[in-house]
Amino acid sequence: MSRPQGVDTSVPSPARVYDHLLGGKDNYEVDRKVADGLLKIIPSMRLVARENRAFLGRAVRYLAGEAGIRQFLDIGTGLPTQDNVHDVAQRIEPAARVVYADNDPVVLVHARALLTSTPEGATDYVEADLREPDAILEHAAATLDFDEPVALLLVAILHFLPDEDGVHGIVARLVDRLAPGSYLVISHGTPEENPQGASDAAEEYTRQAPSAQITPRNRDAINGFFTGLEPVDPGLGYITSWRPEGPVVPPEQVGLYGGVARKP
Repeated sequence: MSRPQGVDTSVPSPARVYDHLLGGKDNYEVDRKVADGLLKIIPSMRLVARENRAFLGRAVRYLAGEAGIRQFLDIGTGLPTQDNVHDVAQRIEPAARVVYADNDPVVLVHARALLTSTPEGATDYVEADLREPDAILEHAAATLDFDEPVALLLVAILHFLPDEDGVHGIVARLVDRLAPGSYLVISHGTPEENPQGASDAAEEYTRQAPSAQITPRNRDAINGFFTGLEPVDPGLGYITSWRPEGPVVPPEQVGLYGGVARKP
C-alpha cells in the first residue's frame, strides 16, 4: 500500500490492523507486526475479525428488514471492505441513509468507497473521534433526521476507550440524541472466556502502540451501555450467538460480546 499524504506509517492503526486480520491490503508493516503479535497470543484472532464483521451484517439486515430502520450512524467505521453498512442496508431498503465516522486519516483516504449510494439513499463520512460525540452528531444531522429513528452502530470500538475517558457517558450522550424507536448495536471485547489471553493481547497491543489502550470489559460493564434500552432477542451474548445463520463458533474462540437494543 502506498503512503497517503499526511498519514504516519510508523504508528499502528486499529483500522489497519483490523484490515490485515480480515485479509485486506490497506495496511503497513507496523500494522501487520501488531496483528502478528496478537495472533501469537490468540490464534483465532482472524476468526474474531470475520465473526465481528458477520455480526455487523446480521444486525444491519435485521434493522433494515425486520425493524424497518432507514438511517444508520456507524462510528468507528474502519476501512471499506465487502458489505459495508450502506451496501447491506440499501440492498434491503434503497432509500437508506448512512453516515460513517472514524478518526483514522487512512479511512478518510478510502472514504470514497463508503460514499457510493443508491440514487434514493445517501451516504456521508465525517472524520471525528468517538470522544467528540457532539461534533459527530452535528455533522451527521446534515444527512440524518434525528427526529426519526436511527441505528447507532458502535462495533468493536468501545474497548479502545478506557474508563477514564467516560466511555459510558459518551454512549449515553449519543443515545440521548436518538429518537424513540432508534437502536443501539454494540460489539465489545471481553475477558470472561479467556482472561489471560485478553490481558496479554491488550498488553501486547499497548506495547506496540503506546498511544492506544484496549480495555476488555465484562458482561455487566457492557450491559451498562444499554441502560434504559429494550434488548432485542436474544439479548447480549457472544456475537456468534446473536441470530446465527450457521454453526456457532465456541465463545472461547471469539471473545466478543454483542447486542442490539431499542430505545423506547
